[in-house]
Amino acid sequence: MVEAKFSIGQLITHSLYGYRGVIIDADPCFTLSDSWYDKMATSKPAKNQPWYHILVNNSSIQTYVSESSLEADFSEQEIQHPMVDLLFSGKSASQYKLSENLN
Repeated sequence: MVEAKFSIGQLITHSLYGYRGVIIDADPCFTLSDSWYDKMATSKPAKNQPWYHILVNNSSIQTYVSESSLEADFSEQEIQHPMVDLLFSGKSASQYKLSENLN
């Protein structure tokens, strides 16, 4: 069984590209198409590791990133993204709290 290093609501930094974000979902392994992987995963990280859906700070972009490309972000700075307030109900240190209104 694969164990995820990061959790939903956790702040992260992309180790290669340097952007900050917050995790909104996680998959135990890569779940998108091979064509997406060939086009978008330019560093070709392993598919058999956790992959995370991330809201990118200071944008409206959502990304899909391998665990090996992420580092924990302990800056405690808020993430500026239009979906943060829709998905989370608050923040404590470097962790957002998932909203209870989600189905």
